[in-house]
Amino acid sequence: MARYTGPKSKIARKFGEAIFGDDKAFEKKSYPPGQHGNNRRRGKKSEYAIQLMEKQKAKYTYGILERQFRNLFDKANRSKGVTGEVLLQLCEARLDNVVYRMGVSNSRRGARQLVSHRHITVNGEIVNIPSYSLKAGDVVGVREKSKSVQSIQDSLAANSSVYEWITWNTEKLEGTFVAVPERLQIPENIKEQLIVELYSK
Repeated sequence: MARYTGPKSKIARKFGEAIFGDDKAFEKKSYPPGQHGNNRRRGKKSEYAIQLMEKQKAKYTYGILERQFRNLFDKANRSKGVTGEVLLQLCEARLDNVVYRMGVSNSRRGARQLVSHRHITVNGEIVNIPSYSLKAGDVVGVREKSKSVQSIQDSLAANSSVYEWITWNTEKLEGTFVAVPERLQIPENIKEQLIVELYSK
């Protein structure tokens, strides 16, 4: 399966929430997409369907394909912590996600593109792998040649998000991944236990 590049609003409507951020189209039509989307008599979902939907929501939110997501789950499952929480922490520690959280891009899709196009450095070295997993203390910055890129400037100017586990230096255009976030510090509305139950069958 290829990465989804279609309308974000359609996916947001599928899950009944704006998983990609502010979405005017979703606000107008918050019911599911399709011919019968606004039909209030839609059948009750099975336990499996609910679990599957939660997994799909997490994958779309972070922009991760099934094989990568399954690998992250297996890694989380082998860890000493709570599997579901560790899974989300691994998603949050991805380079493309941290670039997004720092406000360098206004979307994860845009952040992934910035990383792929070699605009981002980690500890002073260019890293062009969006799935690169950061460790506490890693310094993420905008490459010197890329500091004047208009989309980066616009995104930083519009960013107002603050996270306890990330610091940002506006003058240097670089920030530090201070620590892996605790579950309470991750704002995503994902029921990770449902994903664990699905993969554990």
